[in-house]
Amino acid sequence: MAEEGYKVTLNVYDLSQGLARQLSASLLGKVIDGIWHTGVAVYGKEYYFSGGIQSAPIGTTPYGRPLKAVDLGVTHVPQDVFEMYLQEISPRYTAETYQLLTHNCNNFSNEVAQFLVGATIPDYILELPNEVLSSPMGPLFMPMIQNLETTMKAGAVPQVPQFMPTAVTQPPATTQSAAKESNNKARTADTKTEKPGSAETSAPSAAKPAEKVNGVNRDPLGDARSKVQEEISREFAAIMATGTLRASEAAALATKRVMQRYGTANNITVQNS
Repeated sequence: MAEEGYKVTLNVYDLSQGLARQLSASLLGKVIDGIWHTGVAVYGKEYYFSGGIQSAPIGTTPYGRPLKAVDLGVTHVPQDVFEMYLQEISPRYTAETYQLLTHNCNNFSNEVAQFLVGATIPDYILELPNEVLSSPMGPLFMPMIQNLETTMKAGAVPQVPQFMPTAVTQPPATTQSAAKESNNKARTADTKTEKPGSAETSAPSAAKPAEKVNGVNRDPLGDARSKVQEEISREFAAIMATGTLRASEAAALATKRVMQRYGTANNITVQNS
């Protein structure tokens, strides 16, 4: 085996468990396939960064089955030399140094890949944080990212998508009757007919010329997106107050309801998990 080399594979997992792909098109205006976690599989083990440098026999990590496996090549570096290298870099990869956006498992995998085979991991994995945060609605995902970071720093694995829009404050626990009343109000709002031209239901037309406020051009499309984001947040809070749906299901339902109010449900696909 040493003469032939050791196969090196990048195992790729989606920490959002499908939520990023489900909501990104409607919220960000582009499809984000996942929030990636990676590990490098070699010598019969998978090495990854989560609360420190970790390793486990291939197929036994707490992340389950990888979404995809990327062939990185073949290494001739002996295992004992590689593990000595891991000891040398371990002070830079601890729970305290972990940052989900800038110093994460993917940065670790990239460094390890360069040491073993002289190649980097795919750019779409490394560039994901910038791609999300540079979008107009990117900050909406920050609470989920922060929750994931806290979980990963502790060396744990997210079990369900942790999605909470920034404009939402989780309501206190309610009795079952109060929860049903809140849900009924939300459903009533769906079927209520608004007056034409109402500011609550009419999104600005993309074709409308930009208006000036104090000599500064307004962005009607940006205003519309902000309005939609606020309505989704309120709808999400109302649904979560019922306690009947998971966060991912509530987020998808809230998005669908708001889009239906604007008559754009046929243009945006929102799938319940």
